[in-house]
Amino acid sequence: MAEIVNLRAKRKEAARKAARAKGDENAAKFGRTKAERDLEQARAEKAARDLDAHRRDE
Repeated sequence: MAEIVNLRAKRKEAARKAARAKGDENAAKFGRTKAERDLEQARAEKAARDLDAHRRDE
């Protein structure tokens, strides 16, 4: 006998898989980890501090 399949569940499963694939694609294209963002921000802040340290007071 054939297996009974709930079509609504299959449709939801397919939608979840598609959303996951789209999310993975976007993460590969645009995403950076939180650690990478924090590191970049820390480096930018340090560069700004170093630049300000070289200013002469007028």
